[in-house]
Amino acid sequence: MSRFTLLGVLMVLLPSSAEAVTQEIRAVFKPDPANPQFNEFKNRTPLSGFCLDNPNQCQATNLFSLRLPIQSYSNATIQGEHTNERQGAMFNIPSQWQTITVTHPTAPPQVVKFRVAGMGVSYKLPLPAPELTNGAGHDYLFAGGIWAYAGPPCTGLLGAGNDIGFNSFWRHPIDAGVCAKRAMFDIPQPFKYETFDFTYELITPDPLAMVSGQYTGQHVFRVGPNQDFDLGDVMVPNDDVIVLDFHLDVEHELKVDIPPGGNKIRLEPQGGWQSWLQAGRRPVRLFRDQTFNISASTRFKILMQCGPGIGGECGLENSADNGRRVVLHISVSLPDGITDLSGQPVRRLRLRTGAGNEQQFKPGFYVDRAPGTLHFEVEQSYMESMLRPGVAGTYTGIVIVIWDSEI
Repeated sequence: MSRFTLLGVLMVLLPSSAEAVTQEIRAVFKPDPANPQFNEFKNRTPLSGFCLDNPNQCQATNLFSLRLPIQSYSNATIQGEHTNERQGAMFNIPSQWQTITVTHPTAPPQVVKFRVAGMGVSYKLPLPAPELTNGAGHDYLFAGGIWAYAGPPCTGLLGAGNDIGFNSFWRHPIDAGVCAKRAMFDIPQPFKYETFDFTYELITPDPLAMVSGQYTGQHVFRVGPNQDFDLGDVMVPNDDVIVLDFHLDVEHELKVDIPPGGNKIRLEPQGGWQSWLQAGRRPVRLFRDQTFNISASTRFKILMQCGPGIGGECGLENSADNGRRVVLHISVSLPDGITDLSGQPVRRLRLRTGAGNEQQFKPGFYVDRAPGTLHFEVEQSYMESMLRPGVAGTYTGIVIVIWDSEI
């Protein structure tokens, strides 16, 4: 009976391993007509911690910050003038660039780069600093001055405190390694870090090379001795796993506007029909250029369907003349900023029907309502069969041009 009772007490009092701290990192790309040349993701992760309190310190250097619900407690007295940095206040954080793969349900994966650029804690002493330092005060508790003066190679950014605690932030260069403050006097338990702040830098992929939708990825950091966030051997965190969930939302735009009436194409000779009607001179060709406005921030393809079709070309048919047909050539010119996949401008590029004949294009930047042209033409070789003295008729056809962002 007593054994059963003891087991019950143990089950209640022994905690399970700490749950991971999960933090979402969210960035969004959406074309901005007011700034079409800006084609980058915007970080939409809510700020907390250092950058929220000190926005000017972060905006100029493109830093972002997070405050995570992690506290750390000393497991022994920090000995004054200790010679082993691991026995005092030290920080070795993942200041090197990390590579995170983000995936999309239907598109190739992309790479995000992430690094922790600095860390800050607010420490709390078990006794007022003058009592620990024989009256000297917190300015002399650590070597090199107050907590705001970071241990090299780190640099301190702001700081404030009193005799019982101090809060400041240290910036860590790339691959900084250990930054430490040596205690000059004994600091008994319970010495505590009440906050866990870090700043980070984020390099996102080129959104113009991505498809619409959400890309997701995950990266895990460990907290503890000799882990990613290493706070030495004395300071023990109450959570030892940080999970960063990356969400990159891509909201591309592909829109084509054709002016009213532009869906009905009437082919005519250069200068009109007067020369044929009055003098019987056949025109060199029949043509029509139809303009449209395109907005595009993503790769797209153009494919074509026709009725009737003649091989890989569209056609026109005269149903009153035994179904006589002629070939209708169609080509496209696209505005500056949109090229073919080799980077060449698109000028009168021939469009053809059939599988494998679609043409692919890519924007070099967000193109907003820029003019393009569809060119329709019946060439000179068909003029004699189409235009015969005393024979009237109408040639008609249907052309469907499809702009498709699903590559």
